[in-house]
Amino acid sequence: MKLWQGVLINALLFLALSGFFQHSFYVANIWIALAASLVLALLNMAVKPILLLLSLPITILTLGLFSIIINASMLSLTAAIVGSGFQFRTFGTTVIVTILMSLANTLIGKQLGNNR
Repeated sequence: MKLWQGVLINALLFLALSGFFQHSFYVANIWIALAASLVLALLNMAVKPILLLLSLPITILTLGLFSIIINASMLSLTAAIVGSGFQFRTFGTTVIVTILMSLANTLIGKQLGNNR
């Protein structure tokens, strides 16, 4: 997916998941969702490769499952940067949202890839 398509899709996923997890995931409005999606994209480009490299041994030991924790950490860092309009109540909610976003992005990416 192109960067802007990914940012828009993630913003819509943030809004949908915040409606699904109303008591544990809060997104104030569409503009906050777009800002959070853009911050997440920038963090994924700048910080995530370093974290993946540093955590390579534990990722290998857990057969790749530790990458879910790295993705959840990126989402928590995004919430810290964006501020009070984008919040998770617990890290467990962050992990669940991360897994659901990964699945949705995979499905949407396959659909967009098939249409070309």
